[in-house]
Amino acid sequence: MGAVFAGLDFGTSNSTVGLADAGGARLIALEGDQVTLPSAVFFHADGEAPDFGRAALSAYLEGDEGRLMRGLKSTLGSGLIQERTAVGNRAVSFRDILQRFIAHLRQRLDAVQPGLTQVVLGRPVHFVDDDPAGDAAAQAVLEEIARHCGFRDVEFQFEPVAAALDYEQRLEREEIVLVFDIGGGTSDLSVLRLSPLRARLAERAGDILANDGIRVGGTDFDRLLSLAEVMPHLGYLSPTRGGAGTMPRHYWQDLATWHRINSLYSQRVMADLKALTHEADHPERIARMIRVVEGRHGHALAMEVERAKIALSGEEATRLALSALTGGPNPMARRDRFEEAVAAPVARIGALIGSTIAAAGLGPDRIATVFLTGGSSQLPLLRATVAAALPQARLATGDMLGSVGTGLALDARRRFG
Repeated sequence: MGAVFAGLDFGTSNSTVGLADAGGARLIALEGDQVTLPSAVFFHADGEAPDFGRAALSAYLEGDEGRLMRGLKSTLGSGLIQERTAVGNRAVSFRDILQRFIAHLRQRLDAVQPGLTQVVLGRPVHFVDDDPAGDAAAQAVLEEIARHCGFRDVEFQFEPVAAALDYEQRLEREEIVLVFDIGGGTSDLSVLRLSPLRARLAERAGDILANDGIRVGGTDFDRLLSLAEVMPHLGYLSPTRGGAGTMPRHYWQDLATWHRINSLYSQRVMADLKALTHEADHPERIARMIRVVEGRHGHALAMEVERAKIALSGEEATRLALSALTGGPNPMARRDRFEEAVAAPVARIGALIGSTIAAAGLGPDRIATVFLTGGSSQLPLLRATVAAALPQARLATGDMLGSVGTGLALDARRRFG
């Protein structure tokens, strides 16, 4: 048996692990026969071992006592990474929670291919926008975690470059390709020269013509959809004191943000919300908010918003099933209102496409193909934005959630082989 090499894609929403050998690359099963693992951890209140992935989401939705953590990657590059949070009767750092999740991925890798000490990890082009020091610190934390989990040689590759290496396996001739990887937390673009011949080269730095990224991704679209269509039913932007004031925004913004939801589950927040009912012109809306926070339904609410976002990729409207969680109505979410809510970040992505191509020293007509990957790459508004910026380019898609992990394994074979 020949040498085997590993790539690990720790994503905001989903994670994968790839293996490559002389014959090619594949993703390994991480949960049952599923090759993707939702990036979620559920800590049980009784102290039993945490659940990961779909099992974590199921434990939460089935009402087990404990705490669900999701959107963990978003803490990298922020002050949160070193902060501690209550889990049961103890406090753990967000760094430790990330380490537990990556250690679980390592265990799944060892079950298939034990003892590997080399790995290529995926990373966004920027963990943090316009902050090189914060960006370097985020990568350093991830590298330290990987080493703690038993990897001796740790390398990093930009996630869109990894996706390009996967796409390149299908090419029959040379192309200049724009890889657009829109994940849960970031949008990353790379312009690359790809071909079957160049795929055999040991050094590919010269084929990366430009890359850039911004901290805008699928969880931002979830947040904006939630603020537009869900949070107003819970009192967001609701008038107070006969229209003289407006509700403070931060509690609702936290409820709409995956990695901030747990911060609401405190006695102080509950006391504040109850006090706000006396100022509210619509106290019944604040009562719904209190019901969500008291019942710790925040992640269930976010999952329903995420489901609606996905549904709006193929439908003009979908009904949000909220009443069991909020005691309020089940409103309709419409695609046109969703697209209006996310117009500003999508415009930033459109500008990023133009600036990345310009940085490559190319005109838009030189881009033969746009390879779209990542969980949010099916959103019609995003695809329309790409088509408007590059009308002559072909739009290609691959494994929406798996191309980065596969490409990382191919890159590991190139680096360590």
